[in-house]
Amino acid sequence: MYKNIPPVTRNLLIINFIVYLAQIAFAGHNTDLADVFGLHFILASDFRIYQLFTYMFLHGGFTHLFFNMFSLWMFARIIEQEFGSKKFLILYIVSGVGAGICQECWQLGQYYIEGWGNYAVVNTGGSVMSMANYLNMMTTVGASGAVYGILLAFGMQHPNDTIMLIFPPIPLKAKYMIGGFIVIEVLSSFSSNTNVAHFAHLGGMLFAWLLILYWRKKYRTHTSSFRGWNTWTPESENTTILQRIRNLFKPKEKPTYKQNTTTHSADYNYNAHKRENEKRIDEILDKVKKSGYQSLTEDEKKELFRRSR
Repeated sequence: MYKNIPPVTRNLLIINFIVYLAQIAFAGHNTDLADVFGLHFILASDFRIYQLFTYMFLHGGFTHLFFNMFSLWMFARIIEQEFGSKKFLILYIVSGVGAGICQECWQLGQYYIEGWGNYAVVNTGGSVMSMANYLNMMTTVGASGAVYGILLAFGMQHPNDTIMLIFPPIPLKAKYMIGGFIVIEVLSSFSSNTNVAHFAHLGGMLFAWLLILYWRKKYRTHTSSFRGWNTWTPESENTTILQRIRNLFKPKEKPTYKQNTTTHSADYNYNAHKRENEKRIDEILDKVKKSGYQSLTEDEKKELFRRSR
């Protein structure tokens, strides 16, 4: 089963588990990798631009890691086989980075709307800390945003495929499952006080949707054989483009001419008959030259007269 997992999906699973083990190892030395590689709030002093990429490989616990990797294993291998490894990796990274950007925008909106900049200290209920330290504590980790992007891609590619849900255990078409996820995330983002980054999930879906729409639009402009949004795959796009490139360099076939045997035969007979008549006239004229016109027979005279006309 392990060998049947496409290469990018397989490597992503391995990398995420290795990074989680590294988190445990470094935590034993009182070092939290999330402080360095987790996505900090953009106005925090610990924010770094590379964190928009590295945060995707960190997780807040084994349960967080397990459900993300289980979803990745279920859906990513199908999407990678359809899209190809290169485009699948692009989709995964764009979804993850897009999720981080949307989460940053949500937190930035909270910062200005709620007027956090007007306070020097924050009372968290259990302690009082400076606003600067509080902002540095706003850290996002996890592959959820990228995984939600893959889920959306699956829903777009296979909207009518039936999926058996775990909780509750009922069959549901992919398009309804994805729609339900979107509704839940939107409602939870405004009503939930948990540490779940709901806007990161929505952002992963949003960026995946935009990227797939871009690929489909590009595909439609390159081929007139597009039948609908469910028939598109990056493989079909690549095959069309490569075939056109091959055709540009393909040697032109030399034109073949089919010989018309009927016309050829008629021409041959005509020329042979013409040569025979010319030979006959030459013989008659030679006779006239040697013996005079009176030496010709009546048939030879008639033939010479007919030919001269």
